[in-house]
Amino acid sequence: MNDEDLIAPCGMNCRICKYYYRKKDTCPGCRGSNENKSKYCIECIIVNCEEIKNNKSGLCYECSKIPCKRLKNLDKRYSTKYHMSMLENQDYIKKHGIEKFLEKEKKKWKCPKCSGIVTCHGGMCLSCGYIKFKN
Repeated sequence: MNDEDLIAPCGMNCRICKYYYRKKDTCPGCRGSNENKSKYCIECIIVNCEEIKNNKSGLCYECSKIPCKRLKNLDKRYSTKYHMSMLENQDYIKKHGIEKFLEKEKKKWKCPKCSGIVTCHGGMCLSCGYIKFKN
């Protein structure tokens, strides 16, 4: 899977999700197969949204209903707890493109201590344990 495929329809970067990196039952990302995904992720309203399935990018920013209630609720939770906003991500992708978004994400979630990856769930570097964000 390439980096673009790891951007979920909601705008979540699956590369910063701790479940993408777990050793047992590694999650393949929201756009990957359902193998090893939680029931919650398999049944996600946004991933299964017909509007999303019918647009070119597979992302919410192309939807005429953005932001829908589900995306607003998810964004509120992630903005508050995990230092990221799906709505801001969607807006950035729409304005600057997916490649620029991926560049921005690499910088934001890079560990300042060892250059490893910091996950949004826990705010900790997977390589050295450095705490970048407190949740």
